[in-house]
Amino acid sequence: MKNIKKIITVASASLLSLLGIGIFILAWTFSSDVMHPSYTCSEEHFIYCGDPSQLDLDFEDVSFNSDDGMVLNAWYVPADKATRAIIFVHGHGADRHEGMRWFKSIHQAGFNILALDLRNSGQNMRSFSSMGYFEKSDVKAAVDYLQQRNIKSIGIFGTSMGAATSIMAMEKDPRIGAGVFEAGWSNLRDLYGEIMEQHLGMPTFPLLPLTIGMMEYRTGMDVGTLNPEDILGKIAPRPVFIIHCTGDSLIGLSHGERNYAAANEPKEFWKSPCDMHARAWQSDPTYIEKRVANYFLKYL
Repeated sequence: MKNIKKIITVASASLLSLLGIGIFILAWTFSSDVMHPSYTCSEEHFIYCGDPSQLDLDFEDVSFNSDDGMVLNAWYVPADKATRAIIFVHGHGADRHEGMRWFKSIHQAGFNILALDLRNSGQNMRSFSSMGYFEKSDVKAAVDYLQQRNIKSIGIFGTSMGAATSIMAMEKDPRIGAGVFEAGWSNLRDLYGEIMEQHLGMPTFPLLPLTIGMMEYRTGMDVGTLNPEDILGKIAPRPVFIIHCTGDSLIGLSHGERNYAAANEPKEFWKSPCDMHARAWQSDPTYIEKRVANYFLKYL
């Protein structure tokens, strides 16, 4: 009997050890996917995978440095004699192509365009991504660059991680006069918990706290500061425009609703009739191009 109990005890300890190792590997993998996303330009998602000449727009390849020394590459699309500009900020695992579907209408409305590759993205040197924590410095560098070009009025358009990044940057930088934020999360910890439960079929404990702790240890980021719903209310009286697909299966509509509720007036919200992440343009290009352009014209 003693031998049987001993065998059961050893087997239980072994199973617990294997379970712990498995959870550790999952957390490491999840944090690695955040830090080093893969990317292939998809015309189904981004529509355009060339450069602005694909839209018959003249452009310049430009670069500038962030405060922490990152060299950031971008496109600058000038509009004749315009002193207003819109910065396009892409999402996690994307690059400056993500904003191209919006370029034509924004340019025709009389705005210069600056579309940058965030750190660890596009044509930039590989490092790691941090879900907006360090990327918000890239947005500040973009604003600095535009001011060096004598741009007087600046708006921003961020998608997904770019939305969260742009919200954080706009709250800190009064030079950004108006923002459009598509498909952003409201609380990053909540989002990761939803992904684990709904997409991986895993309980959040202990995987979620272990993953977040690992991300913070490996990157120096603070996940608790990456919650737009805690920040949006501080942006007023500058306006914000929240856009979210009603059927977004990655970052659910509830995140857009929470962000809109957290923002103060003036604010706008479009619940786009689309069922995939960050596909608002595809749902009704004519309507939303006009609405976004008019929004920037009104507030800039």
